[in-house]
Amino acid sequence: MAERSIRAEYTRGSIGATMMKTALAMLAGTLAMSGYNIADTYFVGKLGGAEPLAAMGFTFPIVMLVGCIFNGTGTGIIATVAHALGGDNQDLARNLTSAGLFLVACAALVMGCLGVLTADKVFGLMGAKGETLRLVRSYMDVWFYGCVTAGISMVGNKVLITAGRPKTASGMTIFGMLLNVVLDPLLIFGVGIFPRLGIQGAAIATVISQMASAGLILIVLTRLGLLRWQAMPYTKLFAAWRNIVRYALPAIFGMLLFPLGTFVITRITAEFGVQAVAAVSAASRLEMVAFVFPMSLGIGLMPMIAQNFGARLYSRVRQCLKFSIAVAIFFLSLAAVLFFVLARPLSAIFTPDPDVQSVMVLWLRIVPVCFCFLEIQRFSGFALIGCGHPNLDASIKALRMLGLMVPLSLLALWADSLTGLFWARAVTDILAGAVAWFIAWKIVSRLPADGEDISRPGHATNS
Repeated sequence: MAERSIRAEYTRGSIGATMMKTALAMLAGTLAMSGYNIADTYFVGKLGGAEPLAAMGFTFPIVMLVGCIFNGTGTGIIATVAHALGGDNQDLARNLTSAGLFLVACAALVMGCLGVLTADKVFGLMGAKGETLRLVRSYMDVWFYGCVTAGISMVGNKVLITAGRPKTASGMTIFGMLLNVVLDPLLIFGVGIFPRLGIQGAAIATVISQMASAGLILIVLTRLGLLRWQAMPYTKLFAAWRNIVRYALPAIFGMLLFPLGTFVITRITAEFGVQAVAAVSAASRLEMVAFVFPMSLGIGLMPMIAQNFGARLYSRVRQCLKFSIAVAIFFLSLAAVLFFVLARPLSAIFTPDPDVQSVMVLWLRIVPVCFCFLEIQRFSGFALIGCGHPNLDASIKALRMLGLMVPLSLLALWADSLTGLFWARAVTDILAGAVAWFIAWKIVSRLPADGEDISRPGHATNS
């Protein structure tokens, strides 16, 4: 039976219309991505006492670490699959998808086993002990054993977007989140025939919902003709893995810098008092709201650029980058103005403490200035990855965090200036965004005319 033909959906039609349609399709899915942790935290908080919520707090850094590895590996898969689809190399796209998901499953099994074996030591070093450590183990032991489904659902969704199915990908995310919300109270509190499992029930609910989502995603990918359920020769398997890892390792490195940098900056902020930490924490929630639509747009940007790059439609690559940057500047400049004007009423919503409010107002009138530059850096990074330069993207992320953010924040701490700390973030993102845009535009503007070949050893289109 002949395998189904797969179209490169992003190589035709209006760039602006396609990007906006993809962003709107992913908007609900983007909001649902945070639904798992929000639901778990909400229902676990109803158990009473500080220990269950403290235990959930200890799980987040490890879940984030594993998520960075999954997302980085997913970047390698979608970049190479998009290149292959754009170049109409459908057999290579199938090999990369099948080998990539197998790689994710293998990595998840290894990380799950290591997590279970080292949990006491790792969480002990983080400060968990006694009853809190017991609760952490009851949650994470289940989560570690089930993290294969987390990896497959996360990466499989990215492949669906790469194949031009953003609505399906968004639907899968929403389905998994809703199932988790339904199962959480049943398994945590023991409703009806279900036993009362406490925090362990939250982990079981998460794993079941991710398993159901992963199963549906695998079925859809099989029906699309992107996933093969048959043994692959070792030579093809390792060739696909080498291609994926070339993109995945820089992506993982760049992603791991974010939680590391966040930890360091939080530690520096703490030197200015608990009010500063509380204000920044609350303001960061508003920052996430401001980025919801640009993030939805960015989800489809890299596979769109990569498909057109693989198809040698270089004029469309340039249009993708210009359009996405224009959208980011418009939305995030508007958000900055709103935050500046509404700083005081917004801060009053989050806290009645006047000291926390004053710090939050200061943050809301300084940091949003850089929002559009932060997204310019992100979108420029997607362009670099899509055009076969993952190491450049990782280098820019390292420059932002290690070369600018941490040193400038330490300088503000030395000057004992909280205002200086907030300007350190703004200046960092403005400079990093400008550098990223300069490098990305220099590369895409030098791409040849449509249809001309670019010889890049090891590139998916030439593999």
